[in-house]
Amino acid sequence: MSDITTVGIDIGSGAVKTVLFRGEGARPQWLAKRCERIRRRDPMSLAEEGFAGVLADAGLRGDDVDYIATTGEGENVKFATGHFYSMTTHARGGVFLDPDARAVVDIGALNGRAISVDARGKVLSYKMTSQCASGSGQFLENIARYLGVAVEEIGPLSCTSKDPEKVSSICAVLAETDVINMVSRGIATPDILKGIHLSMASRIVKLLKVTGVKEGAALLTGGLALDSGLLAAIQEEMVNEKVKVTARSHADSIYAGAIGAALWGAYRHARLAELETAAAA
Repeated sequence: MSDITTVGIDIGSGAVKTVLFRGEGARPQWLAKRCERIRRRDPMSLAEEGFAGVLADAGLRGDDVDYIATTGEGENVKFATGHFYSMTTHARGGVFLDPDARAVVDIGALNGRAISVDARGKVLSYKMTSQCASGSGQFLENIARYLGVAVEEIGPLSCTSKDPEKVSSICAVLAETDVINMVSRGIATPDILKGIHLSMASRIVKLLKVTGVKEGAALLTGGLALDSGLLAAIQEEMVNEKVKVTARSHADSIYAGAIGAALWGAYRHARLAELETAAAA
């Protein structure tokens, strides 16, 4: 079963991520990856484009793929073989990217969650943010737009802050009002962004503490995983809250859900093949 070929497709609120893997078990080989921001485009069409793209990158055809696994909002992808819950895929993908991870913090466009995992990527416990969007990527993008800052500049600017102005409200609407007031008071943009990051970090670390994670690394996944300012704020908050877990990110953190889907797809395909062989014997 070492030659199982699987595709994982993770449709999020902000982007569609697609990966191609070969192999099942301890050392699967990652062959290709694609990521497309949705930006008002049809996610289902982007899923088809991503699938075609990773096949082209690897020089494969559609019938070379044994299992097409979706996650996130991808349950309606018509050409998929099966669908997996996003919490389990982020957990499995997180441990693939960082074998030392004993927690995965998934921060997407609309919400966030902390997941306690074991060495195999099995979910042990989890805690999600409330329905309020002030801990999400969409909220941060809205604030950046108001401040006239590109999304890519948010992290680096936050890291230059000397006197962060922490946002007190956990409500996205009220938090945006806080930011408007800060601008009118002449608070520097880096200090506003760092304050928002610290507010988000405070809630994220509280989520982590509730899951019971006490050691190892906490890997950031999702759309905000590569926000250097948010990562720095989480690391600061870990120290303040005396949480002995190392927060870190990975260059491919945004693909964690898609990776987990592909790996779970390979596992399911292998088990189904074993059952069919046993039934035929």
